[in-house]
Amino acid sequence: MMHWFGNYGTTMGFGWVFMILFWGMIIFITLSLWKKNDYGKKETADEILKKRYARGEISKEEFERMKKDISE
Repeated sequence: MMHWFGNYGTTMGFGWVFMILFWGMIIFITLSLWKKNDYGKKETADEILKKRYARGEISKEEFERMKKDISE
């Protein structure tokens, strides 16, 4: 018995896989471009100083002294 759609049912069965791959690539490219723009942003001296203090690279006294130097 012939189906109403003929033989298309077997070949179109994998169409959803290609659709998922297509949208996955679109999302990946969009996120890659979005993150690339974030990496180009320059950090301020205050942000760098806070990160160094948080990592333990400098002591509290050094942090306060450097913060005072930056604000002047």
